[in-house]
Amino acid sequence: METIQQQLQQSGDFLTITRAHEWSLPGFDFEVTNKQSQQKSKVTVLDTGIILFEPLDRQTTKDIVLSSGVHGNETAPIEICAKLVQQLIVGELTLAERVLFLFGNPAAMNIGQRFVEENMNRLFSGGHSIDQGQGAGLINKERHRALLLENTVRDFFEQGDKCGPNRQRYHYDLHTAIRGAKYDKFAVYPHTHGAPRKKEQLQFLKACGVNTILLSNSPTTTFSYFSARQFGADAFTVELGKVRPFGENDMTNFAAVEQTLTQFISGQALNLAAYDENDFNLFVISQIIDRTHENFTLNFADDVENFTDFPVGTILAYDGDNAIKTQQPGEAIIFPNAQVAIGQRALLTVIPTSI
Repeated sequence: METIQQQLQQSGDFLTITRAHEWSLPGFDFEVTNKQSQQKSKVTVLDTGIILFEPLDRQTTKDIVLSSGVHGNETAPIEICAKLVQQLIVGELTLAERVLFLFGNPAAMNIGQRFVEENMNRLFSGGHSIDQGQGAGLINKERHRALLLENTVRDFFEQGDKCGPNRQRYHYDLHTAIRGAKYDKFAVYPHTHGAPRKKEQLQFLKACGVNTILLSNSPTTTFSYFSARQFGADAFTVELGKVRPFGENDMTNFAAVEQTLTQFISGQALNLAAYDENDFNLFVISQIIDRTHENFTLNFADDVENFTDFPVGTILAYDGDNAIKTQQPGEAIIFPNAQVAIGQRALLTVIPTSI
C-alpha cells in the first residue's frame, strides 16, 4: 500500500491505479501543498475510483461531487476528471472547496464496455437492491458498487454539514451518449418534485458549453436524481459528445467544460452570462418507452441522431405487437437503445418547452 501511495503522490495518476484495482483498493490519505499558493489540502483515497480533496487552511462553502465512468466506455469525462485529480495531487491546481471525484465502473472501463453485467445508471435510489430484470438484491458487483457510491455520496454531504452552515451541494454526473446528437452536449435536469428550476445552474452549464437541457418530470434510478432527491443537491446528468475509446477524444471539444470546472473547484470567478432563454434549447420528456418484450425493435436507422424529431403518428418502435408512435408536434427521440434488458428504458421522446 505504501508503494501505491508513493506512486500516486509522485504521478497524480489516480485513474491508472483505479483501473489496476477494478473493484477494491484499501484507503489511505496524505497532504499536498499547492506549488503557487502554498495552501495545503488533504487527499483521501476511500476506495478504488473514489478520491476526496479537502482544503486544510481555508473555510469552504461548497460540497462538489464530480462523477464519471458510471458507464465504462464513456471516456471523455473520465479523462477530464483524471486530469483535474492529477493537477490537484501534484499541486498545480488550487483547491477552494471540498470535492469528491468518483470513477464509477473501473471494470467496465477495462473492457471498453458500457457495463459488465448491468447498467449501473439504473441502480441508484435503491435500485441496486430491488428486482430489476436479473432478480432481487445485491446479485452482482455493479450493484454492490452502486451501493458503495450511494453511501460515499451520503457520507460526503453529511460530513460537509460539519464544516459550516449554509453549504451548497452539487453533483455533476458526466457521461457521453451512445450515438451522435443534433446538440452534441446536453444535460438532463432531474425531477425537482415541484421545486423551481434554477436558472443560475443553466448559466453554469452554458459556461461549460452545454446549452441543451432536458427537463425530467418523474423519479428515476439515475445517479444525479439520487443526489438531487436525497440531499437537495444541484445535480445533473451531463452528456459530453459521443462514446469513443480512451485516447481518441478531441479534448479541445471540452475546453469550456474543463475550464469551468477548474474555476469552480478552485474558487475563481465564473463570470456567468446573464440568463436568456433564447440561449438554450429546452426540452421536456414526452414519452418514456420501456422494453417489455423480447421482440423489441427501433423503427429508424442506427445513425439517426439524438433530438431528431418526427411527424405526429410516426412509428418509432415495435415492442412485441405494440407500435409506439409520436404523439405531439416536434416530438424527438433521445437515448434510443433496443438492446436494454427487458423492463428497462429503451427510448425517450422529448418536446420543446420553456421555464
